[in-house]
Amino acid sequence: MVRETALYDELGVKPNADETELKKAYRKLALKYHPDKNPEAGDKFKKIAFAYEVLSDPKKRETYDRGGEQALKEGGGEGGFHNPMDIFDMFFGGGRGGGGRARERKGKDVIHQIKVSLEDLYNGHTRRLALQKNVICKKCEGRGGKKGATEQCKGCRGTGMKVRIQQIAPGFVQQSQSVCSDCEGQGEQIKAEDRCPECAGKKVTRDRKILEVHIDKGMKDGQKIMFTGEGDQEPGLEAGDVIIVLDEQPHETFARKGNDLVMRMNIQLVEALCGFQKIITTLDNRNLMVTSLPGQIINYGDTKLIVHEGMPIYRNPFEKGRLIIQFIVDFPEPKQLTPQRITQLEKILPDRTVEMIPDDAEEAILQEYHDNHGKNERSGGHHGHFAHMEDDDDDPRAGGPGAVQCGTQ
Repeated sequence: MVRETALYDELGVKPNADETELKKAYRKLALKYHPDKNPEAGDKFKKIAFAYEVLSDPKKRETYDRGGEQALKEGGGEGGFHNPMDIFDMFFGGGRGGGGRARERKGKDVIHQIKVSLEDLYNGHTRRLALQKNVICKKCEGRGGKKGATEQCKGCRGTGMKVRIQQIAPGFVQQSQSVCSDCEGQGEQIKAEDRCPECAGKKVTRDRKILEVHIDKGMKDGQKIMFTGEGDQEPGLEAGDVIIVLDEQPHETFARKGNDLVMRMNIQLVEALCGFQKIITTLDNRNLMVTSLPGQIINYGDTKLIVHEGMPIYRNPFEKGRLIIQFIVDFPEPKQLTPQRITQLEKILPDRTVEMIPDDAEEAILQEYHDNHGKNERSGGHHGHFAHMEDDDDDPRAGGPGAVQCGTQ
C-alpha cells in the first residue's frame, strides 16, 4: 500500500504507473523545465529528477511506497542520489564535456519564407500560415506498435548504419557506410503484425497546423519570426522550431533604405522653375502635399526630404525615418517648342552665353545616341530607377545629376 503519493504527483502519474509511463512523464517534464529552456524553474527540475530516480529504481520505489520520503532518508539519506543534470544526461544520452550544462537533444528546425509587401512592414499585419508537420502518434504514444514489440534490427545490429567492404585490388579494400534501409537508420524494427495501424510503425503521424504570423511595424527584409517547439516531433527529442523569414517585395513607388523611404518624383520644367504642389499617397493611405514656391528652382536630380515620414522604427513605431524625394525634371517634347514659343522663351530666360568661334573651327553634327541597355534601364519604370539607385556606389556616373545624396541633406 502506498503511504505517500507526492513523487507520483510530481511526475503526474498514478501509483501503479509502469516503467514506460514513468519515462514518458519524465521526458516531457524534464524538457519543459530544463534550466536552459526555463531558467527560473531550477527547483522544479530538481524535484522532477528526484521523483524519477526514486520511482524508476525498484528498491527505492519499494522503500518510498512503504514509508514515504522519511523512509528514503532513514535508508541512506539524500546524499546518495544523483545530480539532476546527470540523470538528464543518462536519460537522453547527452554529455556535458568541460563541466558545462547538458545540451537538449532537439529535432530539426523548419524554415519557411513568406512574401510581404512594404505596406505590411509599414502598417503591421497578421498572416495565417498552414503547415504540415510530424506529431507523435497518439494511438501508440510514439512506440510504433505494441509494448515490447520493438526488437533490434538484424540488418545493422542496432547501429542504424550498414558497413560495406569491397576489395578494389589485391591487398586493398574500401570501406563505406550507408543508412540501413531495413530500419531507416533507427537501429530497431517492429514486426508487421505488431505495428501500430495509425502510424504503420513510424511512431509519428502527419498533422496540419495553423500558425498566426504577427508582422510588427518596422520589421525588415530577411527578419526572422520564431515559433518555438512547433517543428516536427520525434520520440525522445524536443520538437524543433518553425522559423519564418520575411521576404520583402518591391514596391512601385517607394524603396526602403534602412528606416528611410526613397522615391522619385517627376515634375515639368515649368514646375521646376515656377513652383508646384504635388500629392504623395503614403503607405497608410494618407495624402501629403509637397509644395515648392515660385523662385525655389528645382534642378534635375535635386534631393529633398520630409522628416518622420519614413518607415516606423521596429519596436518603437511612434518614431519614423525620413521620406527622401529625388526630383526628375521632364523637359518639353521637341514638337512643343514652336518657333514662336522659342522666341518667347528667349525673351523671358536669361541671355545665353555667346561663344567665340575660331576661324578654323570644323562643324560637327549632333545625332541621337541609341544604347539598348541604357534605354531598357531608363524605361524600366520605378523598379529600373531603384535598381540604378541601389548600384550608385559601383556606377562611374555616381555623384552626377542623377545620384541620390541623402547624407548631404
